[in-house]
Amino acid sequence: MKTEELLKTNHLADSKKLVINIMLCADKATSMMNEALKPHEISMQQFNVLRILRGQKGKPANLSTIQDRMVNKMSNTTRLVDKLIKKNLVKRCVCEENRRKVEIIITKDGLALLEILDPLVQKVENNFVNALSQKDVAELNNSLEKIRN
Repeated sequence: MKTEELLKTNHLADSKKLVINIMLCADKATSMMNEALKPHEISMQQFNVLRILRGQKGKPANLSTIQDRMVNKMSNTTRLVDKLIKKNLVKRCVCEENRRKVEIIITKDGLALLEILDPLVQKVENNFVNALSQKDVAELNNSLEKIRN
């Protein structure tokens, strides 16, 4: 459906239409991802923290590192980590060089959950872009990176 039809208007300036389309697509992607993760009782932000910690390859990360790498910078990282600790998906450990520094590491349960979630998320990502060719996806990524930067 055309953006104008969706918003029940006759004409939108191209720049306004682009911003609205980006917001609509972000909302659709978020909804699709939330639907895939919901049966596993994990939010997109919690999933993001788990992927960040897995990317540490066994090395712990502090809250600042996690926050810097989050897709959604508005997330309360401390609260997210606390919820993941309660689910036994991550654990806190004390930094050996600086005992006042708290670090976070993913648990075996966290890694096992990611093994289940990875194909589900991949399917969502594929379904989200299935109307586009690989070339379209590459060009759109390039254009969106230009806008973001």
